[in-house]
Amino acid sequence: MKTNSLQKCVPLKSDVAMIDFHSKVHKLALEHLDIYKRTVLQTMSSEELRVEAKKAVVEVINNHSLLFPEDVDSNEVIESIVSEAVGLGPLESLLADESISEIMVNGPGEIYIENNGCIQKTPLFFNSTESLMGIIDRIVSPLGRHIDESSPMVDARLNDGSRVNVIIPPLSLKGPVLTIRKFPKKKFTINNLIENGTLSNDMASFLEICIFHKKNIIVSGGTGTGKTTILNILADFIPESERIVTIEDAAELQLHQEHVVTLECRPSNMEGKGNITVRDLVKNSLRMRPDRIIVGECRGGEALDMLQAMNTGHEGSLTTGHANSPRDFLSRLEVMVLMAGFDLPVHAIREQIVSAIDIIIQLTRFSDGSRRVTSIVEVDGQEGNKVLMQEIYKFTRQENDEKGNVNGLFSGCGYAPNFYQTLEDSGMKLNRSLFEIGQEVIN
Repeated sequence: MKTNSLQKCVPLKSDVAMIDFHSKVHKLALEHLDIYKRTVLQTMSSEELRVEAKKAVVEVINNHSLLFPEDVDSNEVIESIVSEAVGLGPLESLLADESISEIMVNGPGEIYIENNGCIQKTPLFFNSTESLMGIIDRIVSPLGRHIDESSPMVDARLNDGSRVNVIIPPLSLKGPVLTIRKFPKKKFTINNLIENGTLSNDMASFLEICIFHKKNIIVSGGTGTGKTTILNILADFIPESERIVTIEDAAELQLHQEHVVTLECRPSNMEGKGNITVRDLVKNSLRMRPDRIIVGECRGGEALDMLQAMNTGHEGSLTTGHANSPRDFLSRLEVMVLMAGFDLPVHAIREQIVSAIDIIIQLTRFSDGSRRVTSIVEVDGQEGNKVLMQEIYKFTRQENDEKGNVNGLFSGCGYAPNFYQTLEDSGMKLNRSLFEIGQEVIN
């Protein structure tokens, strides 16, 4: 963790005098801005608003003859109060630190971060619950979202694409809980995944072939395993000539092709109306002449519509899902299909799954924070009432080193997927040595 990011974010001292001073000035500055500048503030840019807020903070300190606590930098305290009044407060330096991948606010008094896969508590805090709620409102309001006791959960995003989830009382007993999943500012490529030990060269080559030849792919894994990152990188292999439609709860995918249509769900309004779900968008996307449909995550009845799309001419579709293994994902997929509200027999659902899905990529996050592709399997048909799968690549874990880092081996399983034969029969020359039982050491 970059310690300077935390040291610059005031207040770092949790003594009573500092908290009281910070709280009092913050409240007075907001009152000053609200009373005298309300109509003008709405027309200001964020930079102009910061300048105006800084003037207000200095003015209320002088007018009320407030004394700074001892051993603090007055300029840093003023900047901190301004950030909390019109910006994102103590979150600003954390968002600027590229080594931090997740920010977790558990009420006004606790801020945690994830750095290199490990969770750490910071010395930072919000001035009050009201201050934290003000910042939450500042995040969600520009997106047309709202949060209050009648609608106490919301998904949103920041301008840089970072994913935001908020849950507040009465559902949260610790006060407002804010979780921000940051995404790297630099574009990740498949080569970065190879360098990081997420997958092997042979795996990467194989997945590129799968995307190019329009295989339907599921990225499966637990929370924080990097499913969205993998999805973004796989989408880079889609040819520029194709029309791509992406569908998400809150837009996170950052595709770099020219012909991309991005769709995002809409929550209910204050009257409880106007909700547009992922399922609604998947249905609508079928009328938009897509070459590829990419759903950020299947978690409900939209799974049935996704399977239908994959089975009716929309090959090469991509999506993600939460599961601890490919077999677990298929079991969850059956449940999600039933959530669509149709009383379908299990064997009919499994026939749809076998017909639609070609490849499942399984991601795992290990104790040292590393993320690896631990299995790539082909959905290989159906025998009786059982879906058959054939593993193509696997990761075999070995003993941890003296620093606790997870070591292991990537290897092919000696099996080429069935579609290889179809491609070869059409005259294509493919490299079957990608699947030989070999081992690539990762540490």
